[in-house]
Amino acid sequence: MLKYQRYCVPQGAGLLHSAAVLSEFCVCLLPTNTGKVKWQDFDQDLYIGATVVRPGQDPYARNKFNQVESDKLRMDRNVPDTRHDHCRHKQWKSDLPSSSVVITFHNEARSALLRTVVSVLKKSPAHLVKEIILVDDYSDNSEDGALLGKIEKVRVLRNDRREGLMRSRVRGADAATAGVLTFLDSHCECNEHWLEPLLERVAEDKKRVVSPIIDVINMDNFQYVGASADLKGGFDWNLVFKWDYMTLEQRRARQGNPIAPIKTPMIAGGLFVMDKNYFEELGKYDMMMDVWGGENLEISFRVWQCGGSLEIIPCSRVGHVFRKQHPYTFPGGSGTVNTRRAAEVWMDEFKNFYYAAVPSARNVPYGNIQSRLEMKKRLGCKPFKWYLENNVEIFLCLQEWALTKDKSVKHMDLCLTVVDRSAGSQIKLQGCRENDSRQVRKMSPKACDHVQSMGGSQ
Repeated sequence: MLKYQRYCVPQGAGLLHSAAVLSEFCVCLLPTNTGKVKWQDFDQDLYIGATVVRPGQDPYARNKFNQVESDKLRMDRNVPDTRHDHCRHKQWKSDLPSSSVVITFHNEARSALLRTVVSVLKKSPAHLVKEIILVDDYSDNSEDGALLGKIEKVRVLRNDRREGLMRSRVRGADAATAGVLTFLDSHCECNEHWLEPLLERVAEDKKRVVSPIIDVINMDNFQYVGASADLKGGFDWNLVFKWDYMTLEQRRARQGNPIAPIKTPMIAGGLFVMDKNYFEELGKYDMMMDVWGGENLEISFRVWQCGGSLEIIPCSRVGHVFRKQHPYTFPGGSGTVNTRRAAEVWMDEFKNFYYAAVPSARNVPYGNIQSRLEMKKRLGCKPFKWYLENNVEIFLCLQEWALTKDKSVKHMDLCLTVVDRSAGSQIKLQGCRENDSRQVRKMSPKACDHVQSMGGSQ
């Protein structure tokens, strides 16, 4: 039985101002003198065997994915190389900074967690991974993480109460010793040369926050499937993240260099790389957010509005198990609490569109946001209107529109106008004219999925 040592940090010691409500924070660390093994020598069967699904048990009950299929796979299984051909011939810089990889988990399937760790070590140049920090967010069985601490480069921290994703990530980031942070979910598999292109972008500009293309690991059979490279992150007024296809013009513009970085209004949030000093300067995470949800909105708004940028890097591919439901509960409705905090801090008057889309959110207490508002002012962050106007592909669907008595779709004195009648044609805002058949007379709720604002590209 592996023994942890308990360490506590008193109130306010090195934590964000918004965390001052916590009397103290305690973690349990695996002693560093525990014997280490190479990942190749780790006993997968012994580790996973203790938690296998028994005959008659539901393989989806614990993790909301098929644990039986996950447990069948080897920890270092091969997955298809889903990168563009150009990536396979690209030479990455040799003087890239090393990274601390932070992975938080709560009651994760041991097989999925192990594959995540092994894929990082197997698919990354050894000198670029300084450490893997596993933050066990008070899982039922402490040995889920503790046993993995026997693997070289793996450090294990265990919360002595449930803290949630955001606070757990901040604990991991605070403990990190490398200059660049890499955040991963606990059910991922890294692909070939996934880390180098991410580190290269951050090394060139510390205000870049970069994400891989997130491939799909099927939750039923664990087949690894490559995702489209033509996607950006976005959201609707209900502030739920969604993937949006690039416009036809944007795709055509990328044909000359299909592996160029993709500017994105939003990141999915589970997988990204960021300079550690910049992470700290920009306010880490909102420590008053609980469990999970809304943190990707908050950090995406914050990065853009406060002078940084978000990119998806096509030559970096990481697989992720996408589930149809969460395996854990949200005490106090934390998803809505978190989203409302993000809206109140970052969206200015545009938060009213969120409340119109989700009226029940108005009744959810969201706590004190004063420290986050002060941080926003201190950093000189731009208003939300600027964020919308500089992410033109989402701006059209986030403006106020009127359906006139003659069924024209109108914004101020401009109407939606089809440039020509060919498939994939642009739609522009032009002066309203009677009997102009090119002007849109109705717009379904899904029309925004196919419209490009102002006729321009980002």
